[in-house]
Order: sequence, then structure tokens, then C-alpha cells
Amino acid sequence: MIIVFANTKTEKLFNSTKELKRKHGAQTEKIQLRLMALRLAANLDKIPKGPPDRCHELSGGRAGQFAVDLTHPYRLVFEPPEMPVPKKTDGGIDLVAVTKIRILSVEDYH
Repeated sequence: MIIVFANTKTEKLFNSTKELKRKHGAQTEKIQLRLMALRLAANLDKIPKGPPDRCHELSGGRAGQFAVDLTHPYRLVFEPPEMPVPKKTDGGIDLVAVTKIRILSVEDYH
């Protein structure tokens, strides 16, 4: 998949091991592994729904966003940047059609 970032500050953070280590410490390696898995996937449907990645769609006020697991309770949060987001006939997001994502953050949203 093609990966873009929410803004230039986020892009600099995720493209610098030094900055990731400074901000996220021991999670740096997992963050980089998840980014690599996302880059290598042809589309969002190819990201495993189970461990270790556990890609899942968020709900409520975060509907349309997705997350992959890092070290509990942290998640790498992203969204499809296309507007409108590709939809299936049942109204759900068409994961096969999502070939580009925008990285938003690493956070504990629980």
C-alpha cells in the first residue's frame, strides 16, 4: 500500500528511527514492523485481522479509522485518505479497494 502521513511533523517522526525512539521508546521496532507490513500489503484486506497485527476498524467518533496493535494498550492509527472512502454494496468499507492509507498517530485510545 501507499503510505502518506497526517502532516509533515508526523511524516518526520515516522521516517526517523531516532525520533521514534525518542517519542515511543521500546515500541519503535514494533511501529517499524507494522509500517513495513502495511507497505508490503497490496490492500487493507491483506493485513491480518488476528495477532500479531490485528488490523481492526474503529467505531463511534473514530468510524472510518483503523488501527493495528503495538504493545498493549498502544495502537498505530490510520485511515484511508480517499474521499469518498471506497464502500461495498452493504455500506461497509471495501478493504480490497483501499490501497493507500494516511498514518495519524500512535496512541492509547481506550
